[in-house]
Amino acid sequence: MTNPHVPAAPATDPTFTPPTLGRRFGALIIDWVLCLLVSNIFADPVRDGWAPVLVLVLVYGVFLGLFAQTPGMYVTKIRCVNWHDGGRIGVLRGLIRGLLLALVVPALIMDEHRRGLHDRLADSVIVDAPRS
Repeated sequence: MTNPHVPAAPATDPTFTPPTLGRRFGALIIDWVLCLLVSNIFADPVRDGWAPVLVLVLVYGVFLGLFAQTPGMYVTKIRCVNWHDGGRIGVLRGLIRGLLLALVVPALIMDEHRRGLHDRLADSVIVDAPRS
């Protein structure tokens, strides 16, 4: 018997529908603004373009690895989970995903499940957050 409170793994769920690109982009914009604000503490984001990118990669590693959501994803009600089991992806895969996302191009090459190269290499997928 399956637990109705645990969603099916996206890879095995024939009804899986990914969230809209608008929600994903909204989450990224929120995260980017927060990263600019945080990086302003230790660097000038305008002069030191690496600072907000570094913060973004670290935020993705920590937040996706531990909570399956960045602050922007929390606001837009989406999560980043393991493609095969629907669980958290872990800090290392979160860092890899963040690093590849910072390169931009991998995020633009998507499959039918809206998984960019950064998602496929991190074995992750963006899903709707469960309603509480």
